[in-house]
Amino acid sequence: MEMETLIQKRLRELETRNEKAMQGGGANRLAKHKQGGRLTARERLDILLDPGSFVEMDRFVVHRCNNFGMADQRAPGDGVVTGYGRVNGKLIYVSSQDFTVIGGSMSRTQANKICKVMDLALKNGAPFISLNDSGGARIQEGIESLGGYADIFTRNVTSSGVIPQITAILGPCAGGAVYSPSITDFVFMVKNTSYMFVTGPDVIKTVTHEDVTKEDLGGAITHSQRSGVAHFATEDDKHCLLMIRELLGFLPANNLDDAPVLPTTDTPDRIVEGLNNLIPDNPKKPYDMLSVITECVDEGYFLEVHKHYAQNLIVGFARFNGRPVGIVGNQPNVLAGCLNIEASRKGARFIRFCDAFNIPVVSFVDVPGFLPGKDQEWNGIITHGAKLLYAYAEATVPKITVITRKAYGGAYIVMGSKLLRSDVNLAYPTAEIAVMGAEGAVNIIFREQIAKAADPAAERARLIAEYENKFSNPYVSAELGYTDEVIEPAMTRKRIIDALEMLKNKRETNPPKKHGNIPL
Repeated sequence: MEMETLIQKRLRELETRNEKAMQGGGANRLAKHKQGGRLTARERLDILLDPGSFVEMDRFVVHRCNNFGMADQRAPGDGVVTGYGRVNGKLIYVSSQDFTVIGGSMSRTQANKICKVMDLALKNGAPFISLNDSGGARIQEGIESLGGYADIFTRNVTSSGVIPQITAILGPCAGGAVYSPSITDFVFMVKNTSYMFVTGPDVIKTVTHEDVTKEDLGGAITHSQRSGVAHFATEDDKHCLLMIRELLGFLPANNLDDAPVLPTTDTPDRIVEGLNNLIPDNPKKPYDMLSVITECVDEGYFLEVHKHYAQNLIVGFARFNGRPVGIVGNQPNVLAGCLNIEASRKGARFIRFCDAFNIPVVSFVDVPGFLPGKDQEWNGIITHGAKLLYAYAEATVPKITVITRKAYGGAYIVMGSKLLRSDVNLAYPTAEIAVMGAEGAVNIIFREQIAKAADPAAERARLIAEYENKFSNPYVSAELGYTDEVIEPAMTRKRIIDALEMLKNKRETNPPKKHGNIPL
């Protein structure tokens, strides 16, 4: 029998160690984990990354805790798979928590692994994607696990605006674990299997005596519709990971790169005849702004962000002649397109992301104003509305605004107006650009005249018609230079592409400073 050489022995040991690392928490735990359609940490990476591109780091790292019997619970990798790979050929750094190893709980060594790839992502100017599936801090390690979270948070903040950061919540995410996702640029959740909360249902019942399920408290539907914490609510793990791949196609690798331009078969000169008949004759009648957007963009494809949250404002990504843009649009179908607290926060966050990563912003405006009401005022609509104003004014990327119908008062200013350094402002002939609607204006300006009239109702109607004729159009704004061009709606796509081409070398900088003080 031939003697085994030293190298053969070492290779056999390596193979054994690799096989053990691949097993995570063991066959039984892996099988239990996969019940209900959940994927393992490694299966998730197989779907997220291009085939054969993943290179793992720190596969054999184990924790160093000996308290509470932890010395007997050491698994290679310590509950997280880290490394780098590619998505559509683009370099990506990743971490994927393994719930089968001590519940994916955060240890000092797990944090060290994650921080290592985060540091590499920042040094190399590549996106970082975190796949979270963890029971929270590893209690047996005490403050060391908390220190690990703090190190990750610090890197999230340092990387913010430099490289895109995306988080997928693919299981539980509680306590300190929720703060890293909330700092990242986009949060994905999976319906019925992922949860986020600072304190769980049991603690809430003890402290406030409220009964609430995990799903109602912090499920994907709750966070994508009510809180706005999640930008995307997906059907299962695979759908979530494929959506991340889709999103990455619109994003640059870092803040110094331009977003990828893709070939398109959709001609830039395409005339959109359907838009000529989309805006209703009755200014009080709603219509779907999504129809305007999808009619104009390449192949009609629009990746909506925050689809279920603050639906009176639409945000998302699309392409014009192959070039990615961020789109912001009022939605007349919801709250008449009014801006409220939630919509202002949603829009501000999205615009600031686009500005950080050199993605032009195209705005479609039909806004009658800010939503009135004591709840809005008491909850700070002034401050929250100012966030949207701040984001538009601060942004130095190309900014193009199309006013389709109403643009009234402060909301007109806030929605990418020329007054906030927008580069190209277009308006449809149906645009109404004024301080307020005709009825409100007449009731204020002509209050005494109407009261003294022989027939107040007839006098009010006459004055409203007169005001509408004078101000409910785009031409006063065009005469003053606040609107660059009044266009036929069918020309929307062509004019936006013309403007983007004209602005592709735009250079604008804000005054040197440490940072501004956005109204938080």
